[in-house]
Amino acid sequence: MIISPEKRDFSTIFHVIGRLCLGLSMFMLLPLFCALVFGEYEPFYDFLIGFLSTASLGFVLMLLFPFKKEIGWQHSFFIVSLGWLVASVMGAIPLYLSRHWESFLDAWFEAMSGFATTGLILVKDLDHLSFSHNLWRHLTMFIGGQGIILASISILSKVRNGSLGLYIGEGRQEKIFPNIIATARFIWKVSFIYLTVGVTLFTFLLSYKGLGISKAIVHGFCLFFASFDTGGFAPQSQNIAYYHSFSLEIATMVFMLLGAINFNLHFWLWYKNKREIFRNFEIRTFIISLFSLTILLFFSLKPLTHSVIFRKGFYQLVSAHTGCGFTNLAPREILSFAPLSLTLLILAMGIGGGVCSTTGGIKLLRLGFIFKAMAGEIKRAIMPHKAVYRESFHHLKDTLIEEKHLKETFVIVGFYFLVYLLGGLMGLFHGYPPLASFFESVSAAANVGLSLGVTNPGMPSGLKLTYICEMWMGRLEFLSIFVSLSYIVSLFKK
Repeated sequence: MIISPEKRDFSTIFHVIGRLCLGLSMFMLLPLFCALVFGEYEPFYDFLIGFLSTASLGFVLMLLFPFKKEIGWQHSFFIVSLGWLVASVMGAIPLYLSRHWESFLDAWFEAMSGFATTGLILVKDLDHLSFSHNLWRHLTMFIGGQGIILASISILSKVRNGSLGLYIGEGRQEKIFPNIIATARFIWKVSFIYLTVGVTLFTFLLSYKGLGISKAIVHGFCLFFASFDTGGFAPQSQNIAYYHSFSLEIATMVFMLLGAINFNLHFWLWYKNKREIFRNFEIRTFIISLFSLTILLFFSLKPLTHSVIFRKGFYQLVSAHTGCGFTNLAPREILSFAPLSLTLLILAMGIGGGVCSTTGGIKLLRLGFIFKAMAGEIKRAIMPHKAVYRESFHHLKDTLIEEKHLKETFVIVGFYFLVYLLGGLMGLFHGYPPLASFFESVSAAANVGLSLGVTNPGMPSGLKLTYICEMWMGRLEFLSIFVSLSYIVSLFKK
């Protein structure tokens, strides 16, 4: 079907964007309240300006563009693509006002990194950033991890009829309930239950390490948002290494893994069949992938002791594979890894976690499909000519692998590899070494956040814009962006 939007279509689209701005402005009240509690008066005004700017934009868009048409699939994808850009720009306002970012572009980069749950940073003097600004950085990951649009589905009555398109447009492929509203609310329910458990655990561990109770609570919230939503931001510039705590590293790994699991699988484990964890195709793929990469990493780091390999090497691997981006090493220490070790981390980042999770990357289900397809072709080649062979997989239920599964898989994987490649070439164009360029590109496009030091406030603006685009495209998984581009192209054909 040829896309041919009318004025009514754009009126509806911008009206919904206005509603999303209002929802985003409500989230800004949390760090504003935090600034009051901790007596951070300058940050209070930063968030007051951010709140008023975002809310005002929302009201203006709603007044100028009335809701004239029910939301269809095409509207949904355009709303998602534009909504994420608008949210990241508005979310950058209080960051920029803090003067911890050199330019608005840097603040926008950080906001997009947060909403896309990437974790690449351009902040200056992070160790002296206010509690409220730090909370906002991490809160953007919590909002983005569940989905900026998903955060609104539960409360915005006028977008409910088009909620399926909005849900899928954010890179989610599976409904948990037939009703999208119920699906959204279950995801938030899971997130808030884990939030309670995670913040309590992290606060206890940090208090035990000697942090004051108020600082431990704020850091506990930040670490939960960054681990469960696989974001990778940390309250301190040394990231997880700041805490010097093996128990905290283990705890963050647990929540990284929970965040990388399909929310649909969470539902089955909670309400249906706990044995699904042992049969699930994605989990088996993840175990095989992680085990294989761990063995190779062991040999690539073999001169080191076993304890160092586990604490330094394995932690980076889990962080990379789950798309979290936490690290207990400085960029120069990661850069000192052998080329094979860095290549293994690139592979882990490029793969990512489960579909319908907070991770980015190709996803485990698609990786499993590729290996199933390869195995199927080998079996068909050695079987009798007239034999019929069909591969199946168990993901919540037994399903035959059909041609549409493989087509979608190879198309999406192809786009990811293209984006990984183009971002790497941009790094080479700006004079960075090949391995570091592709490492950083994959980290951005797969929404991971590990860095070899390429990402810093002094890097070229062109590369900053490249990574912003990669984070945006990687988080939305291309479909909504392509539909949006078709919308724009159609305007010039009229």
